[in-house]
Amino acid sequence: MIGNPFAEINFIEPAVMQAYVVVMVLLVIAGTILDILHKKSAKYFFLNAKKAQESAKRPVNAGTKISLMVQTLLNEVLSAGEFANPKRRISHLFLMYGFIIFVVSTAILIFAYAGVKNASIVPILWHLGALMVCIGGYWFWLFLRADVSSEGKSWYRLAQSDLFIASLLNTATFALIWSILQSAGASGWDTLFFALFILSATVLFGTVRWSKMAHMFFKPAAAFQKRVTRADGSQENLPDVGDLTDPELQKRFPDIPEYMGQKPSYMGLGIKNEAPNHY
Repeated sequence: MIGNPFAEINFIEPAVMQAYVVVMVLLVIAGTILDILHKKSAKYFFLNAKKAQESAKRPVNAGTKISLMVQTLLNEVLSAGEFANPKRRISHLFLMYGFIIFVVSTAILIFAYAGVKNASIVPILWHLGALMVCIGGYWFWLFLRADVSSEGKSWYRLAQSDLFIASLLNTATFALIWSILQSAGASGWDTLFFALFILSATVLFGTVRWSKMAHMFFKPAAAFQKRVTRADGSQENLPDVGDLTDPELQKRFPDIPEYMGQKPSYMGLGIKNEAPNHY
């Protein structure tokens, strides 16, 4: 049975590892708050919600809002429904669930099974989570990134926007290599990759202010607000798209008949004419 890799560490006390996990959690919280303050995301969100509420055409009761919350949870959060490209969606799901399983099982192994080698099924989940991150992450990194697939840029090109995915991939990869070398008794090499694992994890959780991790906490709220604007008719302060030949619509927007005529012809599928290949 696969054992707890943290139980084999004899040069670091469990209390030190537990303190490290607590510090990483605090860094994520602090980085998220700093990111929100810097980008003024929360301020924009509430101002935009207030503006949409003022231009709402119909009320949305509590039952409808709960229904919209459930839809957001099931679609945007749990199943990554915002991705039109099925390959990108599957890759994201591997990354998301792998990351959650990996992080939660790491905390359980360090806090609940400190020094215990046979920690039930948790070590299996730890390795599975890291493997899922690698599958989804390398699939995205090598084949699905828009700038690589569409713009012909090198797969090894790095930008600040790659900080989260690159550090996450390094963390999961070095964790698996460290565990394998430790099981094989490769003394020295396992210590090296454990150090790389910790370094990558520190970069991952310590750079939330500059990476895309903070965006993950804000995205569900934005998706829910978008559904609310559709339900109350404010449409994110954009006009409803109706029948372009409708006289009432043309009266509200006189540029339609001016530029497209009284009976605008069907313009085709537009961007939806081609199946999504990237994002």
